[in-house]
Amino acid sequence: MYKKVDENDVAFFRSVLEEERVLSGDRIAEEYSHDELDGVRRLPDVLLKVRSTEEISAVMAYADEKKLPVVVRGSGTGLVGAAVALEGGVMLETLGMNRILELDEENLTVTVEPGVLLMDLAAFAEEHDFLYPPDPGEKSATIGGNISTNAGGMRAVKYGVTRDYVRGLTVVLPDGSVEKLGGKIVKNSTGYSLLNLMIGSEGTLGVITEAILKLVPLPKITESLLVPFRSVREGIRAVPEIIRSKASLTAIEFFERETVLFAEEYLGKRFPDTRYPAYLLLTVDGNDRNVVDREMTSVASLCMEKGAADAYLVDTEERKDAVWKARGAFLEAIKASAAEMDECDVVVPRSRVAEFVEYTHALAEETGLRIPSFGHAGDGNLHVYLCRDGLSEEEWEKRMETAFRKMYARAAELNGQVSGEHGIGYAKKRYMREVCGEKQVELMRGIKKVFDPNGILNPGKLF
Repeated sequence: MYKKVDENDVAFFRSVLEEERVLSGDRIAEEYSHDELDGVRRLPDVLLKVRSTEEISAVMAYADEKKLPVVVRGSGTGLVGAAVALEGGVMLETLGMNRILELDEENLTVTVEPGVLLMDLAAFAEEHDFLYPPDPGEKSATIGGNISTNAGGMRAVKYGVTRDYVRGLTVVLPDGSVEKLGGKIVKNSTGYSLLNLMIGSEGTLGVITEAILKLVPLPKITESLLVPFRSVREGIRAVPEIIRSKASLTAIEFFERETVLFAEEYLGKRFPDTRYPAYLLLTVDGNDRNVVDREMTSVASLCMEKGAADAYLVDTEERKDAVWKARGAFLEAIKASAAEMDECDVVVPRSRVAEFVEYTHALAEETGLRIPSFGHAGDGNLHVYLCRDGLSEEEWEKRMETAFRKMYARAAELNGQVSGEHGIGYAKKRYMREVCGEKQVELMRGIKKVFDPNGILNPGKLF
């Protein structure tokens, strides 16, 4: 179906980009064959380190004409193989497109290129007394990648997810045409929302080259509580009660002692408390100290009523450093503890989180797999990891398949979905078909066909 990249194609790309930004053969580093989870591998035939909309437009028009497959890559921090060049072909790396182009304080927007890192955008916004609310755990991810997966993060409870902060996009379509979707406007009822189709499409519909993002004023006060529970059941079952209390929380994070111990070992840094089986990390922000203090006192009292062993204010620099560094390292810490692992970032209604966590514990017993988890309990998005440990390849594949099938089936029973924020990519597409059904997948294929008639953009992903 696809044309193989040859010397003539490479010569064309070198006419568009400087030679040092066109890499092929042995000049392409191994890291470009996989993403963070490393579940599937394939190097592209040619790697293009692009730096402008115009370069991408020229490359895409040529690739569409020649029927060369193209995949876009940012930092490579994905977990579902979405940025892996399954068909070889062309890879566009956007890390060189890393400029913050404009801060518009009148419209409360910032305009960025797709290769800007989340941590750099967050720091820039804060320096100017603004907050960019989406807060995924992987701070070295690019904004383009966050938009492509509709990333969420810890602050989604109060502020929502990436989709809620994308006002406008400049995209290059597969035929090389450049379109501007949305803008600095707050409201828009002008036909179908092509902007929202692009968000979360995992690079299958177009290449994002510029984004206009919404900012909010930076809250003056942010406080956190670390709440240990004497059992996992008590900890996770406190979450619906906290939500029902209508406390204005920014984040409600859940994790277990096993995960904390992995993080301690991985970081070489002590966590404030490791005596209890389960923990909630609760955050409140605002501008009025009295209001924030009342919220913290109220939610601490509620947790104690629901069986918490204590409630620690994360108020010193030492404690903040220990708690937030550990939370940020959970994924890498679990990964370091296992010979191999795979992930399920299932999302269920917030009221059903406890049921799903308890189900994963039962499933661990049933399958004989170690299944640690943590996640955004406040928005129903859990990160559940299957760990290979000492299993043979054959036994690992067998047990993993059983566990994934049962977890996604259980999520569907609880009115959940396959992915809350990491996307489908290559790794989860079969499970998406099972949960969404053939009609919805057929509609998605139809949308893909309209945008990309030749199917060159990120083939083999989503469905």
